[in-house]
Order: sequence, then structure tokens, then C-alpha cells
Amino acid sequence: MKIWVDADACPAVIKEILFRAAQRTGVELTLVANQAVNVPACRQIRTLQVASGFDVADNEIVKRLEAGDLVITSDIPLAAQVIEKGGIALSPRGELHTVDNIRARLNMRDFMDTLRASGVRTGGPPPLNQVDRKNFANHLDRILAQRPK
Repeated sequence: MKIWVDADACPAVIKEILFRAAQRTGVELTLVANQAVNVPACRQIRTLQVASGFDVADNEIVKRLEAGDLVITSDIPLAAQVIEKGGIALSPRGELHTVDNIRARLNMRDFMDTLRASGVRTGGPPPLNQVDRKNFANHLDRILAQRPK
């Protein structure tokens, strides 16, 4: 198992949790972004800088992803592609995307896009809070504990 991070929109506190997990478990962690990302000096932690552009980082993650890999993303369409390829998709808020729930999440995302396009102000997600961090860390620990060694 490898961990891939859609790093452009990943909160710093979540990256810190991931850095500690990679160091503790030895799992390879790659942060994919269209800008430079600071990471600790660690054999398991890498960055992959891609060109700027719509979905460039997402496409690179999907291209390199193997079944069983974990992808950290808040991008619902990327999560759907990850699941299609047999990967595991976890949001920075600790929401595990699955075959059972991804279709409903895609539908809700599309509905909200339609509302915004028609001029309705939908607001953004609330700030990441302590409960979100705990949910993320707990899901991450469970996923890493279940990985084949």
C-alpha cells in the first residue's frame, strides 16, 4: 500500500498526521501538487510536483494509483476514480468514500454545482475542527492496521 495525497487543498494539520503515520509505519507517502510542498526529510515521504491546470494532480494520482493504495482527497470525482481502480479514498475530514456512498456524494456535489451556477450562494464547508482531525486520524490508523504487510 502507498498513500497518495491531493496536496494542493490538503490542510497542513492533516499533512502532519500523514507525515507521522508514514514515519511510524514505513508506508510510502507521496504528496502530489502543482506547487512546491515542504515535507520532512524522511525516506518514506516524497513530493511530486505537476504542471498547473485543471485536474492535472488528480490525473497523475489516478495514473500512478494501484489497487489497495490509499488516496487522501476532498475531491469527490477523484475519490470516485480511486474507488473504480480498487483504491481507498479518505477525505481530510475523515470521511471514507466507498462503493456504497460515492454515487450519492457525486450526485450531491453535482446538485450543489448546479445551485452555485444558478447564482445561489451555498457557502463553503466549515473550518476543519478537532472532531474532523480525530476522525481522520482514527480512519487512517484503521486503514494502515488492515493493510497487507
